[in-house]
Amino acid sequence: MSRLLIVKTGDSYPDIARDHGDFETLFQQVLAGSPTAPSVRVFDATRATALPRLDDVDGLLITGSHAMVSHAEPWSEALKPWLVEARDRNIAMLGVCYGHQLMASAFGGASDFHPAGRESGTREVTLTEAGQQDPLLGSLPGTFRAHLSHAQTVIRAPAGACVLATNGHDPHQALRHGPRQWSVQFHPEFTEAVMRAYLGHQRDALRDQGEAAERLIADVGGTPEATGLLTRFALLAASQQAVASLS
Repeated sequence: MSRLLIVKTGDSYPDIARDHGDFETLFQQVLAGSPTAPSVRVFDATRATALPRLDDVDGLLITGSHAMVSHAEPWSEALKPWLVEARDRNIAMLGVCYGHQLMASAFGGASDFHPAGRESGTREVTLTEAGQQDPLLGSLPGTFRAHLSHAQTVIRAPAGACVLATNGHDPHQALRHGPRQWSVQFHPEFTEAVMRAYLGHQRDALRDQGEAAERLIADVGGTPEATGLLTRFALLAASQQAVASLS
């Protein structure tokens, strides 16, 4: 049984948290169906006064957030050397959205606002050749649908990072940063209802960049392959499986 720590990096909209669950709850709901039945704890990085010890952790799940990595908030900056230590210990990691951007920034890349604007809705993501061979993402079809909601992005991947998935909006939809350290821009934890609720909140921002929220809401669909990454990650964290190289 893997011992997973969810690193909570922010709060969802109050109505979404009330009706569907906050970021950490969405992860917990998916992981509850894992065949490994992982032990899951939550660490709220935005409110903590000290970082947790890594000795009794097999895997880290870093959530999304409404914060921006480039704003370099003190609690966020404090996570960076801790994530580097976790990577150096080869602790399994999966960063999602903000977590994806934070890991890239912590490991020597850069995250900032996407020059083409926001990417929201259920969109197609395509695996690279390396992604097709990856222990985590390789079980997915070559092209799959995933829920997305982000204004910032990884604008420069860290040296040595391997690009595992991409699409027309974002060349860094998934990265591997080490033998057991992954990050994804999309939200495997989102349900269809959560994705629709986010699009409802983003109507004005989407309209300002020439997109209609109602069309995107109508196009929201299931993302079972993307969601399955969370239980797959729990299995890999439990097995201590490593990738031989970053080829």
